[in-house]
Amino acid sequence: MYSLSPSQRLALESDVITLTQELIRIDTSNWGESPETVGEAEAAEYCAARLREVGWHPEVITTSSDTRRGLVCRIPGTDPNASAIVVHGHLDVVPAMAHEWTHPPFAAEIADGFIWGRGAVDMKNMNAMILSVARHWGREGIRPRRDTIIAFFPDEEAGMQHGSQWFVRNRPDIFDGATEAIGEVGGFSVSVRDDLRLYPIQTAEKGIRWLRLRAAARAGHGSMIHTDNAVTELARAVTRIGEHKWPIRRTKTVDQFLASLSDAYGVEIDPADSEGLVSKLGTLGLLVGATMQNTANPSMLQAGYKVNVIPSEAVAYIDGRVLPGYEHEFDATIRELIGQSIEMEYMSHDIAIEAPFDTLTVDLMASVLRAEDPQALAVPYMISGGTDAKALSTLEIDCYGFSPLQMPADLDYWRLFHGVDERVPVDGLKFGVRTLDRFMQSV
Repeated sequence: MYSLSPSQRLALESDVITLTQELIRIDTSNWGESPETVGEAEAAEYCAARLREVGWHPEVITTSSDTRRGLVCRIPGTDPNASAIVVHGHLDVVPAMAHEWTHPPFAAEIADGFIWGRGAVDMKNMNAMILSVARHWGREGIRPRRDTIIAFFPDEEAGMQHGSQWFVRNRPDIFDGATEAIGEVGGFSVSVRDDLRLYPIQTAEKGIRWLRLRAAARAGHGSMIHTDNAVTELARAVTRIGEHKWPIRRTKTVDQFLASLSDAYGVEIDPADSEGLVSKLGTLGLLVGATMQNTANPSMLQAGYKVNVIPSEAVAYIDGRVLPGYEHEFDATIRELIGQSIEMEYMSHDIAIEAPFDTLTVDLMASVLRAEDPQALAVPYMISGGTDAKALSTLEIDCYGFSPLQMPADLDYWRLFHGVDERVPVDGLKFGVRTLDRFMQSV
């Protein structure tokens, strides 16, 4: 039977607050290939030091350059016949413009019951929870039933090539014996009413298709007639993509999520009515809509260098996301929309994933959530973005988003991701670390 003494609970909760603040204060902004991307190395060394303090033996791993570092630490379980579980997080964050924030984004100030800062929810809160649980185990001599593989990756926010994908390609031995993994973007509360809070567990995520489109034509003087203008040709293709209405496609995970939402809110949910979904469910409706169809959003345009010079080339970038099972439909549709004169290349091409929901592990997630919150109801859902789970799933590991967090009823969780004034509630963080400890000791 899981239990915490008052002193153990105080130590666990105090530790997670301190660790969250200290991790946020390490600026791990991921600027891609820029020399400004340096903070992941410091964060990896910080996490290793915190684990060594309580007797664990983490390994800091340099991936593709000295500044791209991650960490792994395998905690032996008591059951030699049990498979291992991976508990993972990413060290990097998206950049933040300080002048836009109420509180400095890398100061980790506590105000109004929140820790404010870049990474507070994505995902240094979860990293701190993982560290706190492991440190609690080290102090108290606790061992889990299953081998627990703690992994902190760099480069999640810029495509994962220097992070989880590098680990899977170059060090798959780290994950030997693992059959399941838990990471970010799941286990957070969505208040329906006083006696019901949904806790979506991420069991699926869309695939990634980041595209570069290029149109080429003869350069010339802007005052002349140009029937083969590269900018015009590209603009037509981008407009066709941006205005395309993708068909509704239903997957098993989304069907289960829709049924749960319909029961919880007591309303009929029409998957084709995106405006109705948003009016009933807020930004949760935006998420639902994005997981019922492929999407392709033009995001950047580049062309020319002077107003009176017709350029020889124009370039556009498209953020495409694909549903599990509908990858071919996406690729064929994009090819048709852009036409034969536009050159297309994949900047990032990653898989869609879907894990089973009817498992003992997911049942345990639901159980530990109810133990900490009797009004909790766990439901499966798909995210429209991507996580390090994509790389781990290629090793035949079932991956779930389970980063438990109880949110205030009036706080829009999804607006915090990559947003200005990102913050995590202190009480929600305490709830999360207790829930995670309960889960990791029981799984």
